[in-house]
Amino acid sequence: MEIPTDREIRALHRDHAPSRSSFELVHEHCRLVCSIAEQFFAGLDIDTDLVRAGALLHDIGVYRLESTAYVRHGVLGHALLSSLGFPVEICRFASCHTGVGITRDDVVRQALPIPVDDYLPRTPEEELVLYADKFHSKRRPPVFLTGDTYAAEVARFGADKVARFAELRARYGEPTLGQPVV
Repeated sequence: MEIPTDREIRALHRDHAPSRSSFELVHEHCRLVCSIAEQFFAGLDIDTDLVRAGALLHDIGVYRLESTAYVRHGVLGHALLSSLGFPVEICRFASCHTGVGITRDDVVRQALPIPVDDYLPRTPEEELVLYADKFHSKRRPPVFLTGDTYAAEVARFGADKVARFAELRARYGEPTLGQPVV
């Protein structure tokens, strides 16, 4: 599998962003998620180049949102990457990073506007990108989130999601974050 370079990924972001401000917000978020994921590389048996590419591409579907529900950005990103000829191993970073993973039951129970399926990481690389993504938010202004802050946010989706995030925290630990932190 050929993994795109950082330069190629930056060009994809530029090409698909509807505006300069959107590009700056989403691409910077992806760069920060990548730097968070890199903090966990030591001691893991993973494809670090694949993690870098996945982290840098995971939110590319945000550019396709327009007025649709935010939860759709993952499947939109997967579809975009697939349409550009990327292998499924790259596309899945987009569709399987939301929250701590979305199950088929979540889609049905919450009537989510995405196809009924499991959107869960299947590889250590996918799981690491999902985890690193929890520590930075694109809200305006963008902020870093502590593990405790994210745990409190994910609680609205159920105790099972809190438990899943706790498992990830126990496995990977806490990253060093930039400023501002909430």
